[in-house]
Amino acid sequence: MSDKLRFDASKFEVKTYEVDGRRITCRAFEGVEYCENPADGIQKMNIYVPEQYYHEDGKNPEQNPAGYDLQSAPIFMPNTVGGYMQGPAMTPGIDHMNGGANSAFEALCHGYVVACAGIRGRNTGMNSSEVFVGGSIEDVQSAGGKLVGRAPALIVDMKAAIRYLRHNAGLVPGNVERIVTNGTSAGGALSAMTGATGNSADYAPYLQEIGAADERDDIFAASCYCPIHNLENADTAYEWLFNKETTWTRMHMRRAENGSMERFEETGALPASQIALSKELKDAFPAYVNSLGLKDENENALTLDAEGNGSFKEYVKAFVIAAAQKELDTHWSINSCPKMVPGSSVEEQAYLTIEDGKVTDLDWDGYVHAITRMKTVPAFDDLALMSPECEEFGDDEVYARHFTAAAQKHSAVPSEIADDAKIKLLNPVRYIGSADSAPHWRIRHGAYDRDTAIAIPTILATLLKNNGYDVDFALPWGLPHSGDYDLDQLFAWIDGLCK
Repeated sequence: MSDKLRFDASKFEVKTYEVDGRRITCRAFEGVEYCENPADGIQKMNIYVPEQYYHEDGKNPEQNPAGYDLQSAPIFMPNTVGGYMQGPAMTPGIDHMNGGANSAFEALCHGYVVACAGIRGRNTGMNSSEVFVGGSIEDVQSAGGKLVGRAPALIVDMKAAIRYLRHNAGLVPGNVERIVTNGTSAGGALSAMTGATGNSADYAPYLQEIGAADERDDIFAASCYCPIHNLENADTAYEWLFNKETTWTRMHMRRAENGSMERFEETGALPASQIALSKELKDAFPAYVNSLGLKDENENALTLDAEGNGSFKEYVKAFVIAAAQKELDTHWSINSCPKMVPGSSVEEQAYLTIEDGKVTDLDWDGYVHAITRMKTVPAFDDLALMSPECEEFGDDEVYARHFTAAAQKHSAVPSEIADDAKIKLLNPVRYIGSADSAPHWRIRHGAYDRDTAIAIPTILATLLKNNGYDVDFALPWGLPHSGDYDLDQLFAWIDGLCK
């Protein structure tokens, strides 16, 4: 590998960042090219290192409570991918979605080395002003470039960035064997893809094309907030959950003229054609679940009958009950999370049976009705090819493609279906057990998240557990589609693994 991919430790600026009265001084290595033949200018990485690690007083426990140093610090890799759009390399500062400090700032304050890779997405090469949870609020302005960010570009770029860090082991700050990825929504899916697909040969041609280093790309741990993944099965899972709900409510985000984020609500009712398609998709979900061979912690099979009932449903239901019980015991969400859905206080829910401080039962239909349907049918593979996911499977020649047989069958427009090999590259579930997956996982999906069905992250977590991986999976009570709301707990989890 040429010197072009050799890390230059002399090219940095000492910068100080301040958020809410807190300050962190670091060495900023910005604009680092992590591949030899980038397809777009976004393929650069920012690396931030606590300045104290370069000085003797960095060993002072009062200034360095986490106890790491220049060699031992975990490398925290957050991304800014949302809606499968490109994610610019993060810089420490404000999280414009949440209003407080972003994960890069918090991780630096905690003592991690932070490596933020710029990632291509479905809007790379075109003008775009869309905004999605987990993503950047920056407009994308292009001079008519090619669409070089469609599948599987986002996971290829993350792998290339990881290979760059490994290629420079001993030169780059931090422990390259303690890489932890983090993301939300499509960025959570990217973190899950990265964690699941380590060193898979399936990505080799794409990595060679951009000139990635010839190194390993497996990681130590993956943090995934509400990952929008397993796309080819997401529509059936969504209708398994929301089939009885025939009205929908969706919140959109847009930029105001002053640069702030505005949210507006849209509602509607499903037409008869979508109600019929909902049943068709719902009826297809049990076969997929039963094909996975899932088991609970007691080795009992997790399955569904033709009506969508069975041990898998009860298993998912148990996670919701556990979330309600934790909230009843601690009231963490209502006391700590401003984004908690209004009216979701655990004591107010008629669908919960609470006796002597214990949540003893949950009415499933009542719970689903309370969280409400967000999306029309199909939820992801839009029949008119208008969804972000359809665009993700397009390319510079065909703007958008279907990725399920059902949507292709019912398509409202002339259409193509994506090649299954390409679809697989974006599905972490299909690599568990066949790649060098990360040994440690933390998966969070809000109990009131309606962007994807609760079954989807449950399947991911359960397959990982069944294959012997360490998994911390939970459904924070009352929380919608969101992430980075419990970074103190995330960092405590990472520290527990690294120390």
